[in-house]
Amino acid sequence: MTLPVPSLQEILPTGPARFLGWSVIADPALAGALARAGFDAVLLDQQHGGYDYKSACAAITEVALAGKAALVRVAVGDVAMVSRMLDAGAAGIVAPMINTVAQAQALADAAKFPPVGQRSWGPDRAILLSGLRDGSEYLAAGNSRALTIAMCETAESIAALEQILAVPGIDGVLVGPADLSIALSKGTVIDPSGSAVTAALGDIVRKTLAAGKLPCAFAPSPARAREMVAMGYQLVSIEYDAMTIAHAFARLLQEVDPSRAG
Repeated sequence: MTLPVPSLQEILPTGPARFLGWSVIADPALAGALARAGFDAVLLDQQHGGYDYKSACAAITEVALAGKAALVRVAVGDVAMVSRMLDAGAAGIVAPMINTVAQAQALADAAKFPPVGQRSWGPDRAILLSGLRDGSEYLAAGNSRALTIAMCETAESIAALEQILAVPGIDGVLVGPADLSIALSKGTVIDPSGSAVTAALGDIVRKTLAAGKLPCAFAPSPARAREMVAMGYQLVSIEYDAMTIAHAFARLLQEVDPSRAG
């Protein structure tokens, strides 16, 4: 057993790029496997994945046993879940569709204790996983331990990006390239690796670094992940568990029977 779990703020945003395992299959063993594979942190997806509060709590523990931190992507507008998952020991929150300063402020309010935000007190499980001695120590360190990431995935969020980054308590942004491609094409194309998204990625990372905040991104492939790191992104995913498993099954079958190639 490897505890306590380090805060992500201890390794970000300085130093080399870090890699994020992305889990949509709500199985703690799979989240733990991502952590043990060497990913620097694991994201548990409640927006498009199968995680709910109970399964996310179990996965946070499994990831912690591997000595890694877990982030949770909450569902759109689920502000109440933000503090619940932080109380459960999540090292950070990723919130989708943050398009306005008001939405960013609501996220920060839920994730940070006063005077930065309005997070309610109740982090019993988080204190245990953190290795801190008591509530007083956790209160002093809680805001720095709760990495608060707003997703940038619409034309509106790009337009308001500098204002969103200026909201106290917002630590960075994560680009969702699929939604961004749909938004930039006005609903006509899904092309997360296309030229329009690539140009937007460059603009977003420049503004985020200029604000002293953390640029993060979802990469649909290893090649795209390398490109994002070269752009300056500091926390980058590589596919997600269901995608990787499907690719692996297909590759095994094709090795035995090449006619099965898609």
